Amino acid sequence: MEDVVGALGGFRGVRAELLVALRKAQPLTAHELGEQFGLTANALRRHLKALEEDGLVRYERDVRGVGAPVFAYSLTTAGEALFPRSYVQVLATALEALRTHTGEQAVEAVLEAEWRRLADEAGPVLEALPLEERVPLVAELLTAKGYMAEVVSTLPERIVDEGASEAPRVTLRIHNCAMREIAERFPQACAVEEKFVERLLGVPLVRQAHRLGGCGHCEYGVSGHLSTVKQEQA
Repeated sequence: MEDVVGALGGFRGVRAELLVALRKAQPLTAHELGEQFGLTANALRRHLKALEEDGLVRYERDVRGVGAPVFAYSLTTAGEALFPRSYVQVLATALEALRTHTGEQAVEAVLEAEWRRLADEAGPVLEALPLEERVPLVAELLTAKGYMAEVVSTLPERIVDEGASEAPRVTLRIHNCAMREIAERFPQACAVEEKFVERLLGVPLVRQAHRLGGCGHCEYGVSGHLSTVKQEQA
């Protein structure tokens, strides 16, 4: 995620990392952030206060089960805008005009064009690699396009076949949709994205979470055999 951190409007160090942490999972309390950073909640509140004064972070009372409400932090609209959005407004205007004069199919063709270019360029390299190397490389490619993607691999607790553990479940998780505003106005953008990410990986995908459906991020479950992808306990 270093490339994403370095691009956040000049922010560096803890404050940039806080913005990224909130972008990945929000809202979060100061205590939850402290556990991630290995710092006390009080040490982080000074940085959170500065980000709040800059108009990038806000907090509100959050009721979580039994007990007193907690104060949880999330990004403001200005904070969200720090993360890459590739020519969104210009593209949205052009697509609206195209849809009006030509129709939905022309819109889908334009949305496919950029993905097709990426797939054509990266395809020969990716096809030569085993799947366990393809998945993190595709995550890097997506991150370079502003999607802030990562690979999460979870070992199931179930043990099968006389002590042999089941293969890891691998998820491609996207924290920042570089085309979110486009997807909200042109839902076919999500289907195009899924089709071409599937093409890049060369295996079927299962959408497990969808930002437009109210989730904080998008997730694709990756099918196929993966044996050496770095495992992270989710």
